Amino acid sequence: MIKFFSALLGLALLLPASLHAQEAKPTTSESAPASTSAAAPQTAPAAEPEKQGGEPKPAAKKRAKTNEPLQLVKTPEPLKPVSRSEALKRANAFFNASPVMTADFVQIGADGKRSEGKLHVQRAGRVRFEYAQPATMEVVADGVQVAVRDRKLGTQDLYFITQTPLKFLMNEKIDLEKDATVEDVQTDDSGVTIFIEDKATFGGTSHVRLVFDPRSFKLKQWQVKDPQGYETLISLYNIDQTTTPDPTLFVVNK
Repeated sequence: MIKFFSALLGLALLLPASLHAQEAKPTTSESAPASTSAAAPQTAPAAEPEKQGGEPKPAAKKRAKTNEPLQLVKTPEPLKPVSRSEALKRANAFFNASPVMTADFVQIGADGKRSEGKLHVQRAGRVRFEYAQPATMEVVADGVQVAVRDRKLGTQDLYFITQTPLKFLMNEKIDLEKDATVEDVQTDDSGVTIFIEDKATFGGTSHVRLVFDPRSFKLKQWQVKDPQGYETLISLYNIDQTTTPDPTLFVVNK
């Protein structure tokens, strides 16, 4: 059952077409007699500069106009590392912005199995993971106890919230620095990650990674490595911190 705790809170450039100017064809036939060709130099100097000098200019203007709307695609600026104090401050601000949260989640278990469902949270201590079929598990916390249910088998196992990883995220007021042991803070392309150690979980020490969006600082995902070494990754989508969940979602039947 330890690994169920991980499941519980394991919480282009557009290039213009080339414009080709067509050369004006001479009106004098190539089969004209030699006498006619000899007389051509007397008339050609007056007419030829207009043909050669006038034709390319409009073509050059067309190319210039075509090039004007070109805009280079701007690459995003590289992420700047976030200091430990700033990361913890912004993480606390996210958690404390609202006592309620609803989100869709995708869970990847230690065995690589993928599950989906709906997460409901109402602090302090009330959490519900509703797994979509074909999964048969259901996890509910009522503020005191956590029930791990198997809908198919009709079984239910009860644990105290204090025995679960990420229990500090259920507090009325969250302060990661005070409520947990923060091991490290890192910034990379995936976001800002806060590494936490919890020595008081059921069975021993758990390690938690909380990953936040580097710009909005919303919680994107978390990963829990439980005392047995099982790792569970949960990613959140469509986070809603305004809708209050139905209180009946958090009822644990004894």
